[in-house]
Amino acid sequence: MATQEGKDPGIVTTVRLNQNRPLPLRLLQFCLIFLVLGLGISIVSVNMIRFFGVHTVGPAARSNIIFPCFEESDSIEKWIRPPSNLMHKMNDIELFWRASFVPRINQYPIKRVPKIAFMFLTKGPLPLAPLWERFFKGHEGLYSIYVHSLPSYVADLTQFSVFYKRQIPSQVAEWGMMSMCDAERRLLANALLDISNEWFILLSESCIPLHNFGIIYRYISKSRYSFMGVFDDPGLYGRGRYNWNMQPEVTLEQWRKGSQWFEVDRKLAVSVIEDSTYYPKFKDFCQPGCYVDEHYFPTMLSIQFPHLLANRSVTWTDWSRGGAHPATFGNSDITDEFFKRMFEGQSCLYNNQPDNVCFLFARKFAPSALEPLLDLSPKVLGF
Repeated sequence: MATQEGKDPGIVTTVRLNQNRPLPLRLLQFCLIFLVLGLGISIVSVNMIRFFGVHTVGPAARSNIIFPCFEESDSIEKWIRPPSNLMHKMNDIELFWRASFVPRINQYPIKRVPKIAFMFLTKGPLPLAPLWERFFKGHEGLYSIYVHSLPSYVADLTQFSVFYKRQIPSQVAEWGMMSMCDAERRLLANALLDISNEWFILLSESCIPLHNFGIIYRYISKSRYSFMGVFDDPGLYGRGRYNWNMQPEVTLEQWRKGSQWFEVDRKLAVSVIEDSTYYPKFKDFCQPGCYVDEHYFPTMLSIQFPHLLANRSVTWTDWSRGGAHPATFGNSDITDEFFKRMFEGQSCLYNNQPDNVCFLFARKFAPSALEPLLDLSPKVLGF
C-alpha cells in the first residue's frame, strides 16, 4: 500500500500499485499456449484416423465391440504367418471355409520351405512322445504338429516339448462313426491354415516312425503320389457295406475301402475339407456297421483324383492275429528280430518303380513299448 497526496491537502487517496506484468501480456501468453495445444491434438487425431480408420456401428453393437489398440498393417506377412494360437474360436463351418483358401498363382512371392504336417488323432496323452521328440529334434522348420484329442483332455507339457500348445479345438470322435472323419477333416483344416504345410500325415498315439526324419521327408517330398490305401473288396466287409441310396454320387463299382491312416498333399487336403458332394451321402447312409472312416476318403478321392493316389498306405499294421483290431505290441515284443521281420520282404512301387522301402510308420504300440523303443531306435530306426 502506498499513499498519494492529492491537490487538496485534506484528502489522502490510497491506491494499490501493480508490481506484476501487465494483464494484456498474460492473456496473450495463455491464448498462444491453448492454440499450440489444440493444433497438436488435431494433428495427432488426423493421423490416428488415417491409421486406424473410422468404424461406424449401431448403438446396440457398440457395447459388444472391442477396438484394438493397434491393427497390423496390410502386408504379405499376415497372409503367410502361421497362427500363433491353435485354440481359435471358429466352428467347423467357419474353419473349413477359411482353410479352403487356395492361391491361384502357384509361384509364391516369398521363400517358402515346404513342411510336413504331422496330425495326431488321439483320445488323450501321447505315451510315445519321448520317441517322437527324439525323431523331430534338429529339424525345426520342416514340420508342424497338430493334436486332436478328447475335448476334456488338458495336456500337461512343458514349453520345451514339440507338442506344447499343439492341441486344436476338438470334439468327440467315435470309432466307425462320421465323427471320426470329422476329426480328421478338422485336423486337415487346421493344418491348412499354415501355408507352408505341403504334406499331411494322419497318425495315432500308438504310431511310431520307422526311419529318421531325413529319410521320411525325402520319401514324402519326392513322391509323385499321395499315400491313401484304396482297394475294391468284393466281400462282406467291402462291397457288402455299400448302401444303394448313395447313388448316383457313388456307385457300387466306385465303392472303395482303405486304411484310415493316410498321407495326402495340399491339393487333396483342400478337396477333402471342401467336399459337399460325397460327405452327405456317407453321413446318411454309411451308418454303424459300415465303418465310414474306412470308406469315405478312399472312395471320394479315388473318384475325383485316381491318378494322384499310390493306392497304398505308408503305415504298417499287423492284421495277422485276426479280429476287428490289429495286433498291439508291448515291451516284450520290441526286439531286433521284431524289426527285422518287419523290414524284410517289403516290396512296393514308389514313383512307378519297384522299391523295398514301403512303410514309414507303424502301429499299434502300447505305452510299455516306449523304453525298449528308445533303447533300439539309434540302431534300428536311425535316430
